[in-house]
Amino acid sequence: MKVLITGSKGQLGSELVDLLSKENEVHGFGHKELDITDRNLVINTVSKIVPDIVIHCAALVDADGCETDIKDAFDVNTIGTGNVSIASKKAKSTMVYISTDYVFDGEKNSPYLEYDIPNPISIYGISKYAGEQIVRHYLEKFFIVRTAWLYRRVGKNFVNTIINLAKDKKELKVVNDQVGSPTYVPDLAKAISTLISTDYYGIYHITNSGKVSWYEFTKKILKYAGIKNVKVTPISSEELNRPAPRPKYSVLGSYNLEKKKIYKMRNWELALKDFFGE
Repeated sequence: MKVLITGSKGQLGSELVDLLSKENEVHGFGHKELDITDRNLVINTVSKIVPDIVIHCAALVDADGCETDIKDAFDVNTIGTGNVSIASKKAKSTMVYISTDYVFDGEKNSPYLEYDIPNPISIYGISKYAGEQIVRHYLEKFFIVRTAWLYRRVGKNFVNTIINLAKDKKELKVVNDQVGSPTYVPDLAKAISTLISTDYYGIYHITNSGKVSWYEFTKKILKYAGIKNVKVTPISSEELNRPAPRPKYSVLGSYNLEKKKIYKMRNWELALKDFFGE
């Protein structure tokens, strides 16, 4: 297949470029190569390549930054997604839109399925959910992939941040009232690679299975990293006092992925062990 990937320098985008390039013609664009807020540029770029698949990873994912710069959040996550959707439609390409657990309010207290009604509580979540609605408006052949808590060996993510902080600090204070499913990016990329080889279009929740709080996740990270001299103290979201509200329970149930027997994601702790090479 011929594949175009936006946000190709990010965690998921770069993983997908590496994985899909083995058997496909892949064209990756970072934000410096392709400004998704420029509609004409996006349409011209996609129309020149005429890809079979457009995987739209580009986004503003800093929830706190989105809360303080609302215009940028909607310019990139909503209008930018609209531009990619229109370009995909003109090129008759199937589109994959990477969305987020933040489209839910976190009040359910059981895994969110693809058929639950979103109710985002942050600007980031609202802008991403608006992007979902635009994709569904313009396209018939699309995959909306909601995922959460991404990490991989390189780049900025929670796991690498904890490891780096533990080198200098004797105590880490981590929220214990937010629960989700950490997702190892290589696992997510493999699932997406399998998904796009099908014509089972629609919405998918793709995370590693199981659930954990940020506090318990931190303790597991330090355990598998072999770091023993750092104290981890649980705190509340209110104590952390971040600008963007977070869903307190954002576990995503991969109902469609498993029901259609497309791909089965392994448990988050097995993936974390793999991250550390155990």
